[in-house]
Amino acid sequence: MSNDWSDPSLPVWSQEHLVGRPRRTGRRQFLARAGCGLAALAGSAGVYNWLNRAAQINGGGPVTPPRATHAARAKQLILVFLTGGMSHVDTFDPKPKLSANDGKFGADVLPLPSLKAIRLMGSPFEFAQHGESGIWISDLFPNLSSVADELCVLRSMYSTTPQHVQSVLMMHNGSERIPLPSIGSWLSYGLGPLNPNLPSYFVFCGDDPYGGAQVWDSNFLPPVHQGVRLYPGKNPISNLASPAANLSLHDLERQMLHDANELFASSRPGDLNLQAREKSFDTARELMRVAPELFDSGEETEETLDLYGVRNNDNKSFAWQCLMARRLIERGVRTVELIDSGTDSDANWDSHYGIMKHVPRARSVDQPLTALITDLKRRSLLDETLVAICTEFGRTPWEENTKGRGHLSDAFTCLLVGGGAKGGTVYGETDEFGYRVVSDKLHVRDYHATILHLLGIDHRRLTYRYAGRDFRLTDVGGRIPHEILLNVTVQPGERVPTQSRRQVS
Repeated sequence: MSNDWSDPSLPVWSQEHLVGRPRRTGRRQFLARAGCGLAALAGSAGVYNWLNRAAQINGGGPVTPPRATHAARAKQLILVFLTGGMSHVDTFDPKPKLSANDGKFGADVLPLPSLKAIRLMGSPFEFAQHGESGIWISDLFPNLSSVADELCVLRSMYSTTPQHVQSVLMMHNGSERIPLPSIGSWLSYGLGPLNPNLPSYFVFCGDDPYGGAQVWDSNFLPPVHQGVRLYPGKNPISNLASPAANLSLHDLERQMLHDANELFASSRPGDLNLQAREKSFDTARELMRVAPELFDSGEETEETLDLYGVRNNDNKSFAWQCLMARRLIERGVRTVELIDSGTDSDANWDSHYGIMKHVPRARSVDQPLTALITDLKRRSLLDETLVAICTEFGRTPWEENTKGRGHLSDAFTCLLVGGGAKGGTVYGETDEFGYRVVSDKLHVRDYHATILHLLGIDHRRLTYRYAGRDFRLTDVGGRIPHEILLNVTVQPGERVPTQSRRQVS
């Protein structure tokens, strides 16, 4: 059965007009035409889900996503978000001149009168070149350095607001001012699920991040595309166990509820919330069946557990989350996000009172992220899985409080790995103090546009009409740095630069 949800009779940019169209065929009509009775579904969850999938293809689902606009290099996305603001000048963007001027006042070195009272602070961490590409990485990441040739390091990221909530929302939904659909929701809406029996978008999140659930919200997109939150621990999904004596009995109960819901929905054909709620029951039923196996790290070999650093059945660690991300990718989940810590500044990457706070944070993610990249590659999954490692902003090159660094939105670093991104590449450049981007600037919307491009979507054409206007993840921005892509696919109206801006320094 085809995985293409799109309607071939409609252009890509018309997908929003499918919502609530009278052409939609309900599940009853579909089953009647297929010559099947609902009673036949009660004993077979597999048949039920495939018929549910077929009904969606025939217009019975909550929404009909568009097809991809060009050949995709990646099919799935793992988004790793480092809450609090990782310091670029202490991780992937070495600044020898900053270290040489450690302790000097800003006015003595920088032509910025507003910074005359600040003291410059060199990095306390040692940098070295790694891999055949010679990428500079600090000793905060001894394990990640071993896969340097898989990394595409974007040193020229910038945003506009150095505030936590606004920057977190910008990185997730492209707007710092108002909550909008998250990137995982856009991908679910734009591409649909690879596995129709599982949600398209999962989010591992223990403590709430800045911005809370807005980070994975579908907002005005059909609610079926909202991220499913997973809590690290023994019960990643709350209240998943069925109160029914067995799943067969649960199927009968679900079918009775389904009939009642469908009768109610027939008088409200445009109610997407009702349709999404009905779909959530179908998804929950499937999760009851697969979740116990899905989140059981005991199925992995000792070698794999050691690779990630999962010890003593610890199912709360970042290592366990990375391992589960790989298992979700294997089972066809479109987008998996890992949020490293919440709003507690003592437990995230916010380092106002000492940059040495980066040491435990880096230690907790270094081995697991390296293992995730290594494991995906050896299972032949990395080529079709894009791993995006990002943060909300960078840190100042000058001291704040006692050996700490403040927020800096004018310059920071993010990474792309696999999925068509060119490994062993450094793109962009900041000034010799790491204060501002001086070449190949990349806004967060450019980052989003590149991710969508690698997943086969032209960011300009993935839109949704709401409140009288067309919305998109990249708003009115979005530039794709083709130099960092493998096997560049050029869209009409786009230009491949004649000179490479690859920098290894």
